[in-house]
Amino acid sequence: MEKKLQALKHHLVEINDLRSAAALLHWDQSTYMPPGGAAARGRQIATLSRLAHEKFIDPAVGTLLEELMPYAEQLPPDSDDARLIQVTFKDYERAVRVPPDFTAELSNHQAAGYEAWIAARPANNFAAVRPLLEKTVELSRQLADFFPGYEHIADPLIDFADPGMTAATISALFAELRQELVPIVKAITEQPVADDSCLRKHYPEDKQLAFGVQVIKRFGYDFERGRQDKTHHPFMTKFSLGDVRITTRVKEHDLSEALFSTMHESGHALYEQGICQDYEGTPLASGVSAGVHESQSRLWENLVGRSWGFWNYFYPKLQDVFPEQLGSVPLETFYRAINKVERSLIRTDADEVTYNLHVMMRFDLELALLEGKLEVRDLPEAWRERFKADLGIVPPDDRDGVLQDVHWFADVVGGVFQGYTIGNILSAQFFDAALRAHPSIRDEISMGEFGTLHGWLKKNVYHHGRKYSVPELIERATGSKLTIEPYIRYLRTKYGELYAL
Repeated sequence: MEKKLQALKHHLVEINDLRSAAALLHWDQSTYMPPGGAAARGRQIATLSRLAHEKFIDPAVGTLLEELMPYAEQLPPDSDDARLIQVTFKDYERAVRVPPDFTAELSNHQAAGYEAWIAARPANNFAAVRPLLEKTVELSRQLADFFPGYEHIADPLIDFADPGMTAATISALFAELRQELVPIVKAITEQPVADDSCLRKHYPEDKQLAFGVQVIKRFGYDFERGRQDKTHHPFMTKFSLGDVRITTRVKEHDLSEALFSTMHESGHALYEQGICQDYEGTPLASGVSAGVHESQSRLWENLVGRSWGFWNYFYPKLQDVFPEQLGSVPLETFYRAINKVERSLIRTDADEVTYNLHVMMRFDLELALLEGKLEVRDLPEAWRERFKADLGIVPPDDRDGVLQDVHWFADVVGGVFQGYTIGNILSAQFFDAALRAHPSIRDEISMGEFGTLHGWLKKNVYHHGRKYSVPELIERATGSKLTIEPYIRYLRTKYGELYAL
């Protein structure tokens, strides 16, 4: 059995190498590739994706797994080998349902969709991507249909990103959260909007990037195992546990854009850099779900990066970098600016209080598209109507409406947005647990020290990769199941003080 386990691990490493090569090509496409390479790049990524998929669904892998599953049951339940076999078996059972040619077609289409979106968004040209998005919906339905027996067509797609979650469970979670959020949003947005003009001055790009790097180094992001580059839509990617990269985008008249996207993506990267090195090249060597992954980016961006204690330490340093822009701006003014709550158009720019309304809208639109209740041609108008109903404003164009997110144009439709709100909920739950274990964390943040927090997260979340299921990981780390209570308490406390609620 040990020889067979080693044979499986060797096979898995080769599959991971192919996937990592495809990820490297995607990173290059999103950062440095000239536009002329787009067509070939889509084909190259599709080829690697198909080869990796074919190699994984090889009957020899299935035979190994069938022979190893009884062995896994004899091992200690929490052993790495037992969990690796079980996780790989589940992945294999899912993968064999999807034909390799479909995997290649989907990858090629996603690469083409990304390139089309890059051109279409600044041109406010939804018509240019509409046929591609219609095909994405069709391919997303086909993908779901490889997994018959679902209650809702989105369920298999949701399960890819957030295992164990369904359209029904997410809808119930969102309804509970919405009931708590709407009164808070209403109470705050009836007040005068905070002045954030201090963020809209001219901030040279090189200085913004340098300051962001200084911050995430203090968080614990290891530049010996990572780097940062610019892109259209920030993301984190991993080619190995020793090569975890992040991207950002810079606006020279918006200080918050690069700064908070850098913190956000570094949170994703800290998770991947913190995974047990023994898992390298296997299915255990990645985050356990989109929601848990997002919890880390939102924790470092918001619960740490937008906190008073954080800026009590870092604001004088930021003033030193930008003395003309911020030298005469009090800390309290800056703090209120970076935590301004308003009904806004762009999800990635949205404040902590209104952000989840953006996500819930997208989730509902996804369900409607997959159900066939909403046609792609009607999506821009449906977007505007829902935006007005939920946020009281109407996007002036598709650029800042339906075209603003890359996800539907470079991924699938279904299962791509709910993780953002699950991540917000879990960010507070994990942070609350860390504070219970180490009450000194807040004081340490005020001194620019993050080792205790990073250490707790690494021990309780990062190290385990996919070894534990999502419910297991949450329960082990926090002592309870997924709950909105710490998140709502955090919002009420922080914004209650800011807005005298």
